[in-house]
Amino acid sequence: MAIYAHAVLTGFGTFEIDPPSEAEMTNRWRTITERYPYFVAEMGGTIVGYAYASAYRPRPAYSNTVEDSVYVREGFQGHGIGNRLLSELIEETAARGYRQMVAVIGDSANKGSVRLHEKCGFAHIGTMPSVGWKQGRWLDTVIMQRPLGPGDTKPA
Repeated sequence: MAIYAHAVLTGFGTFEIDPPSEAEMTNRWRTITERYPYFVAEMGGTIVGYAYASAYRPRPAYSNTVEDSVYVREGFQGHGIGNRLLSELIEETAARGYRQMVAVIGDSANKGSVRLHEKCGFAHIGTMPSVGWKQGRWLDTVIMQRPLGPGDTKPA
């Protein structure tokens, strides 16, 4: 909860304005883990990051596509934690039969997240300019995508 609250209050990777309560975060975790993988990175007893997959969109035709989320504790970025979390997430979602993973990255200036996704095989699909307003500025959303398992080479 602390990692996400910091991202909400100081960053642009999420377009939430107010950090969710502990009860709301617990509810989100329960909903996600009913169907999708969720990984946590720990160092010396401290949680330093987490990553999860969730539904890309609710309509049935999107059921083979997931959206990823990766958050690393302030001060621990640049040490490979995000890469390890995202790599494991990709492997697990592919093993569960999902075919596509989409990254919806808040703020086109979020170079760390863009580079992380590029390292993990994501391609830049497009940028939606000025779709969010946070902390007194307009923010873009970068869309990246990568196939999982056989991707779209055969029917689901």
